[in-house]
Amino acid sequence: MDDINNTQYFTVQKEPEMQVKDVLEIIFRALTEKGYNPVNQIVGYIMSGDPTYITSHNNARSLIMKVERDELVEEILRDYIRSHGWG
Repeated sequence: MDDINNTQYFTVQKEPEMQVKDVLEIIFRALTEKGYNPVNQIVGYIMSGDPTYITSHNNARSLIMKVERDELVEEILRDYIRSHGWG
């Protein structure tokens, strides 16, 4: 029998954190599948913070709300700069 006077340790498995670029890809695909213009919808969300710009299809709305809006802008700008060979 375990000694109840000793500290017990528990290990909790955490979900692996998704990168911002992966979240953006999922959001883009979900919006496209539902017939929305993904650029307009993502910009609307970033500018307003209103999650209803993002469809709940494929859990996209829940995913995007786990990422700060400034992180979305940083990732988009970082990718834009890389694609133009500026950095």
